[in-house]
Amino acid sequence: MRGSTTPAPRGLVELPEAARAEALRRWRVLRPHLEDGVPLPRAAGEAGVRLRTAQRWLARFRADGLAGLARSARADRGTRRLPDELRLLIEGLALRPPAPSAAHMHRTVADVAKDQGWPAPSYATVYAVIRGIDPAMRTLALDGEKRYREVFDLIHRREACGPNEIW
Repeated sequence: MRGSTTPAPRGLVELPEAARAEALRRWRVLRPHLEDGVPLPRAAGEAGVRLRTAQRWLARFRADGLAGLARSARADRGTRRLPDELRLLIEGLALRPPAPSAAHMHRTVADVAKDQGWPAPSYATVYAVIRGIDPAMRTLALDGEKRYREVFDLIHRREACGPNEIW
């Protein structure tokens, strides 16, 4: 796999197994071109890959080696493009007793977003924000302080209604 034209596989070991397999699959498409001198259009055609895709893979391979052939993770993965005011509105609605349904909150948030000129979040986004609320906070807001203490206090206390009841 390593010839005079192939750089050392930097970072390939750190990749997950699925990413390594994908990088090797892409390498098998590029190998005839790099090692045997087969024209890239023919190597890509025989593998069933579009020429432009093979050209991108080749550029990434030359820049980063085998690790460059692995699919890159999105830089914005796990983040939402949601204004903080809208996120706070969703959390505030979810913590208001009695808790409205997710569909009702989505409709309310979509109306507010429209009024403010923001893009309306999807139902899935609203639901993900609701699910991301700390369970302790949700219990405290919706069920009250007594239930919060019962569920989340580290010390179990017994309360007696009258003197000498615990004996």
